[in-house]
Amino acid sequence: MKALLVIDAQNGIVNFKDFSEEVSLIEKVIQAFKAESLPVIFMKQVDDMEDSPLYKGSSGSDLHDSLSDYADYVIEKKTPSSFYNTKLSEVLDKLNIDHLYVTGFNTEFCCMFTAIAAFDRGYKVSFIEDATGTVNLEEEYEMPGLDIRDFVGTALHWTNVIEVLDYEEFEELER
Repeated sequence: MKALLVIDAQNGIVNFKDFSEEVSLIEKVIQAFKAESLPVIFMKQVDDMEDSPLYKGSSGSDLHDSLSDYADYVIEKKTPSSFYNTKLSEVLDKLNIDHLYVTGFNTEFCCMFTAIAAFDRGYKVSFIEDATGTVNLEEEYEMPGLDIRDFVGTALHWTNVIEVLDYEEFEELER
């Protein structure tokens, strides 16, 4: 059975800049899973540093209002991997999940780390590239012209072990 992971769709990230396109695509993927009565699991990054936009207990760490009502499960994490020191594996085992779809934020950290960690644990993984987003820009990486989302999607695709889709491809598979 398949499940959807929505990673770090929290106020401290989603309100950082205009992520309306990404949030819209994430919501469409969620709705496709809901239409099939498949589980939607939200991962929530929580930080202990008070100056973090994801400080535990702050409004920044809350799931974004536009998506929060869709959550069947909400699991907290403190690292880029949704599996490390979390209850995610237990929840997936309980639900008999063998195929994970990955969406959310930040593409090059939590989404990528989680996709790789899921593959390492034996799950089939589908990464919906344009249903991920990042607060970072090419300047942070000192790589002019870098399209972070495309770079991560291409690297994961080239592994031949993680399926990388854009939303339109996902939609075609669901028909």
